[in-house]
Amino acid sequence: MKVGVPRTLFYYAYSPFICSFFEELGVEVVVSELTSKKIIDEGVEDAVSDACVPIKLFHGHVKNLLNKVDFVLVPRLVSVNDESTFCPKFLGLPDMLESSLPDFDNMLEVRVDTKGKRSELFKTCLKTAGTLGIGFFKTLRAFNKALKNYEEYKRKFREGTIPYLGVESRDKNSDVIIGVVGYPYILYDSYLSLDIIKKLISMGCHVVTPEMLAEEEKRREDLKLRKLLFWTFSNGVLRASYNFIRENKVDGIIHVTAFGCGPDFIVDKLLELECKEKNVPFLTVTLDEHTGQEGVNTRLEAFVDMIRIKKARKEAAVS
Repeated sequence: MKVGVPRTLFYYAYSPFICSFFEELGVEVVVSELTSKKIIDEGVEDAVSDACVPIKLFHGHVKNLLNKVDFVLVPRLVSVNDESTFCPKFLGLPDMLESSLPDFDNMLEVRVDTKGKRSELFKTCLKTAGTLGIGFFKTLRAFNKALKNYEEYKRKFREGTIPYLGVESRDKNSDVIIGVVGYPYILYDSYLSLDIIKKLISMGCHVVTPEMLAEEEKRREDLKLRKLLFWTFSNGVLRASYNFIRENKVDGIIHVTAFGCGPDFIVDKLLELECKEKNVPFLTVTLDEHTGQEGVNTRLEAFVDMIRIKKARKEAAVS
């Protein structure tokens, strides 16, 4: 049996758990190809016109898997904690695909609404395995192995490795530390993000991202938030950014966002105001299916040069 996993959206946050779980069940996991112009174009053909580019991209990745597997995994992500939910388009993703792709008859829909409880996550996994005809004890072993792999993935991030890009976030000669923040399915998709992280590293920057912070570090910033946002990924970006700023961990912040993303519009404004108040250089890079590489490169180079000039003037004033 083969289960297809689209290489976008939830993939860049939870794939170490998902892929490990299915593999331990004895199911062959087939991940869609790396994002390309062809995949984006195919997604644009079928997605609703007002969808953000990650949602359009998901349609393309599903189409990339349709005739290769027995099932294509499409989770209905509702909650993974007791404080927030996911973007409405995440909640309605199976319905959107069912409407947009009439020939999509091998969808493996999985509703994920755990409220942060491990027991609820196991029940979800047990139900999914049951759909594939797999029993309790094999599911339990797969569940425990998947949890272990997921913790290992998070540990690598905290040590400064970016697993999806295959790079260390720091060059030994780095003189500028940049906080690159955004949703994982944008940051770690090299094609969609136009390789912003690798570009910054090649420019001699040390890059830090939200996934490099432990959850307890992020939650220290809750007092600053006053009121949590409704969306899980948005709260993660804000908490990490506030931590970078408050503890002086970065010389500047770059927020990478998708054009047309409602939740991210709010996040971007809050970050802009916070950086302005704390005098931290801030840059927003907005991406869609039409964004060009050269324009983004020019903005990144100008931003890093500005930070280096600022640091040099500060050091000269002190000396």
